[in-house]
Amino acid sequence: MERFQNTKQPDWDWWGRLWPTPGGTLRRLGVEPGASIAEVGSGNGYFALPAARIADPGTVYAVDVDERLLDELETLATQQAIENVVAVHGDARELRSVLPEPVDVVLVANTFHGIDDPDAFVDGVIDALADGGRFVVVNWHAEPRTSTTVAGEPRGPPTERRLTPQETKTAVADGTELSVVETVELLPHHYGVLFER
Repeated sequence: MERFQNTKQPDWDWWGRLWPTPGGTLRRLGVEPGASIAEVGSGNGYFALPAARIADPGTVYAVDVDERLLDELETLATQQAIENVVAVHGDARELRSVLPEPVDVVLVANTFHGIDDPDAFVDGVIDALADGGRFVVVNWHAEPRTSTTVAGEPRGPPTERRLTPQETKTAVADGTELSVVETVELLPHHYGVLFER
């Protein structure tokens, strides 16, 4: 299993400069109590852990190919007494086969640009969603990488890999049973698109 292109796990300080209140960001993206959630490319849990707090008693499946990061996530969950997050080691390109049940929400943050076969991936997401479930894609705005700085340094994927909100909508929804629900601005450099099955 390999990571999606141009994706890696930033440290928590880096994340914190982008989203100082991850729980607030997740609420803006429609995460609610009782929801079952799969976060694709969860890393060590910057979003998965606050998602579990919000979704409780719903389950959050933190899916990643990096076992070391999932071990960190489990340690943090134990330290924070979060019992409804489940680390799932597996390839997100085979999402339905690694999840024990269909979920209400699939969240993909900062990785959609690196998916080598987006059509197949979206088909897998649809298969993993419960009826009426939502697919949430968080992307960097399609701005030059030199203009998206964090802590004074250019951050995010290469400029040529970035997608506009419309390009994300087309890549996900065209020819599928998903429909666009909402586009959310996530300042300073991101947006989220919510799709519904």
